[in-house]
Amino acid sequence: MTIPNDRSQLSIVSFVECVLVELTHEEVGAEYVSTNVWGAKRTQFIAIDDNGEIFRKRHYDERLGWHESTVSRRAVRKNLITRLTRSSSRTTDRSHDVPVDDPDTFSVKLTRKLRLH
Repeated sequence: MTIPNDRSQLSIVSFVECVLVELTHEEVGAEYVSTNVWGAKRTQFIAIDDNGEIFRKRHYDERLGWHESTVSRRAVRKNLITRLTRSSSRTTDRSHDVPVDDPDTFSVKLTRKLRLH
């Protein structure tokens, strides 16, 4: 999915709920990627308990490297809804001399594929 998109708020909320179910029951993780003039930023969410209430949040910034934290299902839900309902991509911000034209992206991938980044 690219951001921005033309999906309704209700559609995004429903989509995020489906993603959370998949993260809980399958060996997959969610990844949001944005690129700006300073490089790529990735935010990944992977369920770490059998109930799907606790997630590992991995954030990658090309300048700073990886940072990991533990977050609740509620925090993941809120974070994803906020990101996926943006009306504009942070990557296409034209405030810099050399703007990035690529939109933000969101995907669900096998966890072993997420670890390759």
